[in-house]
Amino acid sequence: MTSQGLDEFAGWVEGLMRARGYDIDSPRGGGKSRIADEAGVHRAAVTRLLQRQSMPDLETMRRIAPLLGVSVRDMLIRSGRVTPEELPMAADLLPPNDWQPTMEDFARWLGVPDERLGVFVKVVNQFLDPEEEGVEDAAAVEARRTARD
Repeated sequence: MTSQGLDEFAGWVEGLMRARGYDIDSPRGGGKSRIADEAGVHRAAVTRLLQRQSMPDLETMRRIAPLLGVSVRDMLIRSGRVTPEELPMAADLLPPNDWQPTMEDFARWLGVPDERLGVFVKVVNQFLDPEEEGVEDAAAVEARRTARD
């Protein structure tokens, strides 16, 4: 991390702290101690960041982020530790809304070996497709039951 990167990150965090009402500017304001106490981190970690001496570790970021109203992901990206591509949003990992997974997709998600994929699909489809040969539909079963009674 460059000193410029640390300076930019610290400036961003300072702005978030001020916006959340932490008095980090006056020596006796107590903002640094307050945020450290609320986050459950050492005051020195907060002070070192605000004085541009060091970047907080992952655990400190994880604890401070909710107090500042940002995600840990945002903190990590702003700190320069990861890129947005290295830490995608969960929504970015989801398929499009109109995508319909196939039985083969489900088999892969469940870890079905390739050599058993065909058997898996055939068995599952027997349960899902009432039109499959040898499988009666619900109306036929009900009609037979009514006739028997």
